[in-house]
Amino acid sequence: MALPSLAVSPVSGQLTGQGMDGFYRDGRRVLSRCELLVAGEEPLVVQGRLAGADRARFIGTIRRIGERGPDPEIHVERVRSADGTEQITFRSSATRPVRLPVEIRLGTDLAELGAVAVGLPGPGLRAAVHGSGLRWSAPGVHAVVSATPGPADVLASAGLLRWELDLPPGARRTIELRAGLEHDKGGPGGTTGHHRRPGTARIPGPRTGPVAPRARSDRPPRPWTAARVECDDPRADALMAGSLDDLHGLVMRDPAATADLYVAGGFPWRCGLAPVEALWAARMLLPLGTRLAAGTLRALARGQQAAPGADFGRIPGPLRDAGPHAPPSCTGIEATLLFPAVLAEARRWGLPERETERLLPAAERCLRWLRIVTDPPGGGSGGYVPDPAPGGPYRCETQAHAHRAALLGADLLDACGSSDAAALRDWADDLRTRFRRDFWLEDCAGGRPAALLTADGRPVPHLASTTVSLLDTGLLGGGALAPGLLDTAQTDQLAGLLGSPAMDSGWGLRGLGAKESGYNPFGHRSGAVRVHETAIAAVGLAAAGHERTAGALTRGVLDAAESFGYRLPEMYAGEQRTAGGAPVPHPAACRPAAVAAAGAVHILVALAGLRPDVPARTVSVRPPATAPLGALQLTGLSVAEQPFAVRISRLGMGVVETAADGLQLGS
Repeated sequence: MALPSLAVSPVSGQLTGQGMDGFYRDGRRVLSRCELLVAGEEPLVVQGRLAGADRARFIGTIRRIGERGPDPEIHVERVRSADGTEQITFRSSATRPVRLPVEIRLGTDLAELGAVAVGLPGPGLRAAVHGSGLRWSAPGVHAVVSATPGPADVLASAGLLRWELDLPPGARRTIELRAGLEHDKGGPGGTTGHHRRPGTARIPGPRTGPVAPRARSDRPPRPWTAARVECDDPRADALMAGSLDDLHGLVMRDPAATADLYVAGGFPWRCGLAPVEALWAARMLLPLGTRLAAGTLRALARGQQAAPGADFGRIPGPLRDAGPHAPPSCTGIEATLLFPAVLAEARRWGLPERETERLLPAAERCLRWLRIVTDPPGGGSGGYVPDPAPGGPYRCETQAHAHRAALLGADLLDACGSSDAAALRDWADDLRTRFRRDFWLEDCAGGRPAALLTADGRPVPHLASTTVSLLDTGLLGGGALAPGLLDTAQTDQLAGLLGSPAMDSGWGLRGLGAKESGYNPFGHRSGAVRVHETAIAAVGLAAAGHERTAGALTRGVLDAAESFGYRLPEMYAGEQRTAGGAPVPHPAACRPAAVAAAGAVHILVALAGLRPDVPARTVSVRPPATAPLGALQLTGLSVAEQPFAVRISRLGMGVVETAADGLQLGS
């Protein structure tokens, strides 16, 4: 994957036209079939693997009549890149010249990615000869494949290219295919980048617009540093490397300002700017630099609601399913509340003051929307943020996002000399008091937070992973964390609930407790494990002093990552872990997924316990004393836009090894 281009195939490397097989660009399937035959037979593929986020490599052998012994003499290697090129190289170890009749069968339906993803491909199109290859046409768009060297024979009716390759002893020959997309005048049809799972609703979101095809050399750089983990558990470094590679495949340029980079939500459902996923990924990658956060915030600020009215200042976003107990929630509300928090924390990690000042007006508009939506004309909200607005309900995680936005936003406004900070803090203090009263449900087991209040104020008591947001308070100055919506006793009780077998599957947190009505281990909001929520829980639990529960969740995610080849999907089934078992993939999960890959980075970097305050020129290192993965060294981090490295011992003691000049180690 190198968005807006990507390729999907089985480990054989053969694009068969089945399922999601194909090469895609700008949301269109340019090729659905690309099958290699040698002397009428498929090569025996002995290895197929990713060689990077944007390349796959397939190694095979070719058996020929007359070969003696078990050792194949002809080897074939296919290297497929996300930009639409494929190199097919034949190598001969024979002692005599070999002639290979080679055929490549091609085809496409030029279907939209979203249609293919839900099992509704289009009919196969008829090819026409085009130069040294083939061309297929649909209204307004054309797929073109060319080959070097040119084929000896082209059969358009069968979509077939043929060669007769002569290989002297020890020689190699390469065929290169190049697939591309052409649009009629008037511009590409394109796609907004959002492909809905079946049954989901949506409201207008930010249109990223069609993205022009790009050459491989124009692939965006990684907008983060080259972080590494060396650990007693060697799987940690593999997970870090695999996650950052996945994220690189999702990096996109904002069409309105190509220097601004963000990560797309994931394949296949969100191959464009998904505001809340982009913000979460940027926030979780702040220890690797602030460039991704700055680009993401600028891109979203351009799409912020600017028309006067109730939605002024809100960032648009679609509705998403919220499970069996609640109507859909609005990702735009979560993104609006995340925006000022990400900007405030980016400043603490070292976002230059000029960038902070440039983005401050958009953050102030988000905070203004927050105050308006909680105090609408005629009242009725009870001071809580409805999600979706204006009718509600009032979700516990939305109040956590609002509380964090208010406190971190006030911190940001203070630094910029605004007089509005005090009012935001007063609002947050009042929200804390009311939340602890209205959202906490006492019971014989010690109580639990309500998942939401209905529009008429009735609490809904089911236990869900969305409660982890109550543990994520955000970073203030001096390495301090903002106060949470729960008091200490309530936080301890929530920690016990999250660490219980009903919530911890052994591979991560279930989206809904296993004892709750409506639980479904495959329910993507009612039981499946979502990686980024598990990461938020682990980091929040460790910060609250519940290090053993946090360590168990961290190890569970790492164990799951090993099963998935260190490329975590967005979610997987919440089936209970058993001896010798493995996590069960979810059939509708994005993979790669921005929040899953960023969540893996977040959970690993959090083992160092870094809390920077670059404006005050300090950084605190507070690792968990339990050292859940043993001793580790983190290099290639970034604090104050300078390299940062830290070593953590098996006793949980931290030592800073590399830091910016003038940066002082805080307590």
